[in-house]
Amino acid sequence: MSKIVPVARKTAAQSRDRPRGKGQQFAIAYPDACGIDIGSSSHFVAVPADRDGESVREFRAFTADLQALVAWLRQCQITAVAMESTGVYWIPLYEMLDEAGFEVHLVNARHVKSVPGRKSDVLDCQWLQQLMTFGLLRGAFRPADEVCALRAVWRHRDMLLSYQARHVQHLQKALTQMNVQLHHVITDLMGVTGQAIVRAIVAGERNAEVLAALRDRRIKADEAEIARSLQGSWRDEHLFSGKQALALYDAYAEQIAECDVELERLLGALKAHELPDDGLGRPKRRTPAKNAVRHFDTRSALFEASGVDLTRIPGIDTSTALKVISEVGTDLRRFPTVKHFTSWMGLCPGTKISGGKVLSSATKRCSNRAAQALRMAAQALRRSQSALGAYHRRLCARMDRPKAITATAHKLARLIYFMLTKGQPYVDVGQQYYEDRYRERVLQNLTKRAHTLGFQLIPVAAVV
Repeated sequence: MSKIVPVARKTAAQSRDRPRGKGQQFAIAYPDACGIDIGSSSHFVAVPADRDGESVREFRAFTADLQALVAWLRQCQITAVAMESTGVYWIPLYEMLDEAGFEVHLVNARHVKSVPGRKSDVLDCQWLQQLMTFGLLRGAFRPADEVCALRAVWRHRDMLLSYQARHVQHLQKALTQMNVQLHHVITDLMGVTGQAIVRAIVAGERNAEVLAALRDRRIKADEAEIARSLQGSWRDEHLFSGKQALALYDAYAEQIAECDVELERLLGALKAHELPDDGLGRPKRRTPAKNAVRHFDTRSALFEASGVDLTRIPGIDTSTALKVISEVGTDLRRFPTVKHFTSWMGLCPGTKISGGKVLSSATKRCSNRAAQALRMAAQALRRSQSALGAYHRRLCARMDRPKAITATAHKLARLIYFMLTKGQPYVDVGQQYYEDRYRERVLQNLTKRAHTLGFQLIPVAAVV
């Protein structure tokens, strides 16, 4: 006869005290961690409650207050710091903490959102401190100080180029308002012929035949056609606007030249390798690109900094290589594998999976400047007679062009990673080698498929 035994119910306190499974426990990874909520005028800092009677403090953004913040963290025996990447307000504090010897983790503000409905600066810094204590935060990649300086100057140069291009548009607008259709007969208004004619117009020349005689011999249009395009109204207000636009164009050109001098100095500070005795060989293109650095030998300076010649990769010129080096540096040990590197650049396929079903494999939205440069380099491979050019054209035949460009940029990123980590030069096997390998793979797959269906592939020559 069975006996019914009453079961004692556990109280709420006993339920909370029961041991949890191994998957539900969080180990303390950084016991001496603090969290900082970054603001434009003040920063909120949270340390463990047992380190100070006032575990959360507010510090102003002035230099003296930041120094007091660093002194207080040392007094609290803090070793690891987590802060949000808010605008550019984090940079002075980050540099000060890094120089003081703290392990600083710069985290994305989207990844550390606090509990909904409880948004405040105090709660944010406490939430950062708790997440950092249990090792749930991952710091962003930031290269060495020398590379950061190079990156800042290169980005500033890009900004100046964009400003300079706007004044070229202003100049073209002034010419169009005077019905001077020069931009319809020459390709580049700021080329050799375009600048000679525009500067002569600003100097006071109005004779169309005299202006047309300034054409370069490489221009396809003849002097008669150029002279017809230079017959305008020559209104004073539009001439004044064009003169101002040309003066601003020249002013930005001077600033860009100063940036090139500074880039030469910063690349010299990164020199860690010597040029080979036989040199780097001939460059892929005889004349550099329009906006490339021409003040010094950029290709040799990049080799001395990285130990490899990235311009040997088809599609990558000196400007692209310099942009990549300025963004990621030459030491890629922060990325354990090439997959980590391409994922950081936002070029690898996504893994949005639910219930075993792939919901989306699109790449994540990322504003990585190095990835943008590689996408531009991938577009240049459309007509390249190389293995990468054949690979890109094969992808364009299989998928739409934006996806093919991203996939080719992903391959370029992998090549750059292996060259910088292993120090091996790039060797182009050629377009024909790639086509032969592709044909072998197709035949192998077709043979295997035919054998599965009970057939056998026979070459046409054997049948005849």
